[in-house]
Amino acid sequence: MEKRTIYLSYKVVIDSCGELLDEWKQDPRFESVALTLSVDGVNIIDDETFDQADFLKRVAECPECPKSACPSPERYMRAFDCEAEHVYAVTLSAELSGSYNSAVLGKNLYLEDHPDAKVYVFNSCSASVGETLIGLKIQELEEKGLSFEEVVEQTEAYILSQDTWFVLENLDPLRKNGRLGTVKALVATALKIKPVMGSTDEGTIIQLDQARGMKKALVKMVNSIEEKKSSDPQERMVGIAHCNCPQRAEMVKEEIIKRLPFKDVILVNTAGVSTMYANDGGIIVVA
Repeated sequence: MEKRTIYLSYKVVIDSCGELLDEWKQDPRFESVALTLSVDGVNIIDDETFDQADFLKRVAECPECPKSACPSPERYMRAFDCEAEHVYAVTLSAELSGSYNSAVLGKNLYLEDHPDAKVYVFNSCSASVGETLIGLKIQELEEKGLSFEEVVEQTEAYILSQDTWFVLENLDPLRKNGRLGTVKALVATALKIKPVMGSTDEGTIIQLDQARGMKKALVKMVNSIEEKKSSDPQERMVGIAHCNCPQRAEMVKEEIIKRLPFKDVILVNTAGVSTMYANDGGIIVVA
């Protein structure tokens, strides 16, 4: 049977740190490119087969920090090789992974054989639902009929305007990857201190604040969101990703929309790479 070619006006390729919306999963205009996670010598592909509960159990039992391996340039090349007029890739922060550099190399290799193709790679300077929001921005601009160059320019401006926050229930990820000393982690855990984390404009992770108890930490996070996004909330979307804690995510959503009239709020459960960063009970917010 002859293969039927589907012609697309655009395609968005998102590495698997970004959560695909349900409506994107059957849409040929969207494709997830999987990273590989490694826990205690076991490799786990971050695709539709990812088992969050099993992964969290393995991470809890392993004394070392889980690691991730980015997709190969060849994998990105395959994603770019499609019948789409415009192709965009969105990767997690180049400060956190080699996924961006791999995608750029894949684009350059693809353009050697397809010099007229329009392909662009966005460094999200974020992760998780931040990438999802960038995908939504590209979709919105494309469906307005903007040119490839206009979509690139306006999406880059949108990325610069984004801010990322997250609060961790479990400090083990910070201890295992060396961002928090063992003694400090033990003391913080004993005192129930929860750090409020954020990202810089370059996409590195920093601690913004801390509080005793998860509820107080989440309030401080929402305070920060209100302070930074009070100027134009009606023009913006908010993305909330949770790791195995949907009720907590709903509570954060309600508190955010109570304070600021954002255009929309989306909720997603973390995929594999985001689960590795957030760990059980973590909350990530991007606005």
